Amino acid sequence: MKIYWIKAQAPRRVLALVKHLGVPAEFIDITRGLKTPEFAALNPNMKAPVLVDGDTVLWESTAIMAHLCVRESCDMWPARNPPEQVEVLRWLAWTDSHWNPAVAPFYFEHIVRKNFGLGAPNRASLVDKVAPLKTFASVLDAHLRAHSHIACDRLTIADFAAASMATDWREAEMPLETFPNVVRWLDGLMRLPAWAEPWPEKQPAAA
Repeated sequence: MKIYWIKAQAPRRVLALVKHLGVPAEFIDITRGLKTPEFAALNPNMKAPVLVDGDTVLWESTAIMAHLCVRESCDMWPARNPPEQVEVLRWLAWTDSHWNPAVAPFYFEHIVRKNFGLGAPNRASLVDKVAPLKTFASVLDAHLRAHSHIACDRLTIADFAAASMATDWREAEMPLETFPNVVRWLDGLMRLPAWAEPWPEKQPAAA
């Protein structure tokens, strides 16, 4: 199995799951190769992550995570439980439609800019982004008041999807301090070694 990745939120989900499940894989940092014809042949969107598993080539992190769970018989994607599938899908859709757009500006200004050398964060651009973030943080906080995880009251791919841009909320200066259940959930995920440190180790330089 090969995983093409860059140091960004969507690959983080996949890399953490691969590590959490203990799946042997070759990790290929494609940061400098996203626009090459060879990579475009794997993913016409020219984005990471991409999984190559035998004859299977997959892009989109949620699809890759589901594939990995089916492959490893892991119920983080409940392949054999349709009601639980619907519950996970609901939160995956909510993440894509509401949560990620709300947290993305903070993630970009404080995390993406730093990781890719794009200069200092533009904090002024975030002033009008606070209200939308708090709106959806309140939805998630209310849900997590009675639940340990996003869906099914256990760890699922919905947790990895929703946490991927919010994990570094303190560094990203996201105004989440007043949402204790969201903070509890995010801090709890950081106790998972695979989530806390998902990035592949750098390969030693050839002698």
